[in-house]
Amino acid sequence: CSKNLMDMDPTVRSHEGLFLAFQSPIEIPGVTNYDFLRIAYNEKQKYWKKEELDPLQFMSLTQKVISKLEMKPEFLNRNLNEGFSGGEKKRNEILQMLLLEPKLVILDEIDSGLDIDALKTICQNINENLNSNSSLIVITHYPKILTYLDPTFVHIMRDGKIIKTGQMELVSTLETHGYKFFE
Repeated sequence: CSKNLMDMDPTVRSHEGLFLAFQSPIEIPGVTNYDFLRIAYNEKQKYWKKEELDPLQFMSLTQKVISKLEMKPEFLNRNLNEGFSGGEKKRNEILQMLLLEPKLVILDEIDSGLDIDALKTICQNINENLNSNSSLIVITHYPKILTYLDPTFVHIMRDGKIIKTGQMELVSTLETHGYKFFE
């Protein structure tokens, strides 16, 4: 495909399949998590000229996904990210990702602030439920998440540039010798 994401409006980028999970998602008072998810889902459906889901159909779809993420159903009635713990925010980002079925997923420090159980649950759901035609970019400072996601490539960046590319053994080298080893 020869589409340039940089030339697109952010909404169109999203509909075309780009998904970004933020390190610190913002709180949106007055908008329930359920309404946000349903509107985002249906807007994408409308963009691709697919059938939109009514509230009951969408609730049924959402219930299946939140149970996989070990989230309580009442979570959907809360305002978007308002008062969420770090783990709840991260699970909510993965919930959005799984419902929207993007082609390119960028997870910006999705592991930040997660305990080991939440990290395992999130990674398990990414591994089991991310569309096989999707690509995943994980930005992290902590290699633990990589042991659960088993990346194809590992890139080390400095000053916004990739300075080294390799496999998982690159993570061990980094942990043993630090970033100065790659100067």
